[in-house]
Amino acid sequence: MDKTPLAAIAVNGLRADYGSTAILHGIDFAVAPGEFIAILGSSGCGKTTLLRSIAGFHPLKAGSIKLFGRDVAGLPPENRDMAMVFQSYALWPHMTVAENMGYGLKLRRINHTIIKQKISDLLSLLGLDGLADRQVTQLSGGQRQRVALGRALAIDPKLLLLDEPLSNLDAKVRLSLRYELKALQKVLGFAAIHVTHDREEAMTMADRIIVMDKGQIAQIGTPEDVYDHPLSPFIARFMGADNELTLRFQKNNGQNIVSADDTDNDFLIWHGATHEGTMKAYINEDSVSLTQLGYETTDALILKGKITARAYPGGYYRYSVACGQHHFSATSEINYQVGEKVGLSLPYNRLHIFPQFNSSQSPSMIHDRRTA
Repeated sequence: MDKTPLAAIAVNGLRADYGSTAILHGIDFAVAPGEFIAILGSSGCGKTTLLRSIAGFHPLKAGSIKLFGRDVAGLPPENRDMAMVFQSYALWPHMTVAENMGYGLKLRRINHTIIKQKISDLLSLLGLDGLADRQVTQLSGGQRQRVALGRALAIDPKLLLLDEPLSNLDAKVRLSLRYELKALQKVLGFAAIHVTHDREEAMTMADRIIVMDKGQIAQIGTPEDVYDHPLSPFIARFMGADNELTLRFQKNNGQNIVSADDTDNDFLIWHGATHEGTMKAYINEDSVSLTQLGYETTDALILKGKITARAYPGGYYRYSVACGQHHFSATSEINYQVGEKVGLSLPYNRLHIFPQFNSSQSPSMIHDRRTA
C-alpha cells in the first residue's frame, strides 16, 4: 500500500485567460503538508493570477486544483478550505480588531464563546494582546497586517495564500514580519503559498521557490538550487547575476583556453573547462572580488579592470569596475580609489554559463532546449 502523504495542494495543467489573452500556460506543481512555497517573478509574469486562480477568484480555462486529494477547482472560494492575506489588508474599517479577526468564524455560525477564545489565542500568538477592542484604523501598518493574518488563520485553513502581504510596509517592519510569519507557519504547521516580487523575501522565507516567466514555471527548487544553479540566462539574471560577459573556449596543445571578449585580456587557462565554442557567462555581484593586478590562480578568471565608481552603503564598498567595454559590479571591504587599476576575480565555480543566443531568441527558448 502506498503510504506517501497526499500533497497539501497539487496543481495540474492549470490554464487561465484574461479575455482573449492567455495568461497561464499549463502550470504543474505540488506543495507538501507544512511546506512554505514562494512564487517569484517580475510584474506581468502571471504569479498573482495563479494565486487568485488557486483561491477561486479567477476562473480556470483548464486544469485541476487538488487540496489533500480533493479537487476544488469548481468550488467557490468560501468552500475551498483556504484563506488569503491580501497586499491591501482588506480589513473592515468600521470593525474592531476582534470583529475583523472573527468575521470568517461568524459567517460560519461558530459559537460566540468559541470565537472569543479563538481570537484571544490568536491575539496572543500575533503579539496583539490588549488590542481586541481597538479600531483597525488606529493601528500601524504592521499591526493591520497581523490582524489580516489572524483573520485568515482563525478559520484554520488547510492552505494559506499570501499575495505580497508585506510590500506596503516599511523596511524594518517588513524584515521583522518575515521572520514572525515564517516562525508562525512552523509552529502551526500549515502549508503556504506566498507570491512576491522581492527576491530576498522569497529566499529568506521559502522552503522552495517557483520562478515564473511569461505565464510558465521557469524553475522550481530550494533557494540554494535556484540561486546557485539557475537553469537559464533568465533565471540567472533574475536571481541577481547582472554581471555578464562572452567567453570563447578552445583547446591549444591539450590545454583548455578561454578568452573574455571586449575585456582587454589575454588568453587564460581554465584547467577544468568542459565547454566549447562561444558561451555567455553570468555571475552575481557577491561572487565577484577585487585583487591586485598580476595575481594568478587556477580557480578564477582574473580580468584587468579599473574602478569607475564607488559607493559606501555601510560596512563595505560597492564598486563599478570597467573591464574593456564591460562594467561589473563588485563589493569589497577595501577602500579602492576611483581610477585605480585592479584585478577582477570571477571564480569558475560561481559562473553560470549558457550557450550564446541571438536577439531573436528568448531565454525561455534556451531553457526549453536545455531541459527537453
